[in-house]
Amino acid sequence: MTLPSPDDVLAQWRADEAAARSRQQQDTGLASPALLAGKTGLQQMQAMLDGLAPRPPISETLDFQLIAVEDGLAVFQGRPQFKHYNPLGSVHGGWFATLLDSALGCSVHTTLPVGRGYTTLEFKVNLVRALSDKVPLVRAIGKVVHRGRQVTTAEATLVGHDGKLYAHASTTCLLFDLPPA
Repeated sequence: MTLPSPDDVLAQWRADEAAARSRQQQDTGLASPALLAGKTGLQQMQAMLDGLAPRPPISETLDFQLIAVEDGLAVFQGRPQFKHYNPLGSVHGGWFATLLDSALGCSVHTTLPVGRGYTTLEFKVNLVRALSDKVPLVRAIGKVVHRGRQVTTAEATLVGHDGKLYAHASTTCLLFDLPPA
């Protein structure tokens, strides 16, 4: 089996982003409670991906995009830019953390039944390689590792189109019943 070249992966990622942007709302904001009511977490995330719910404001501020969701999986894609640099001349660790946190939290969110919510109890990031604006795109891929009744854990990686690992992270989330509307 032949693996795709980095150029082929980059072309596919750009196509995936263009397709996601064409479906998603261009404006940012918060989804109305009425829009989310009666939906599972996966249905809520799918509504955002399909343009039925607005993109969160942070995605515009930090230049990242929801690309895909499945049960227990969330993929975000980001474009590292000079405006994300720290004083040391590379992308700020907070940018890494935001993409990873989004992938982690949303992977957990996709597993929620109607009437359940979550909050992050713990979040750990390992930065393993510097990132600059010379890297055109990166993906944060979050996957649920354990689903429990009260606690769910997830892991995520931040990778470049060439397969390089830039960071990885893990989270523990507390699950709870949402109050009645």
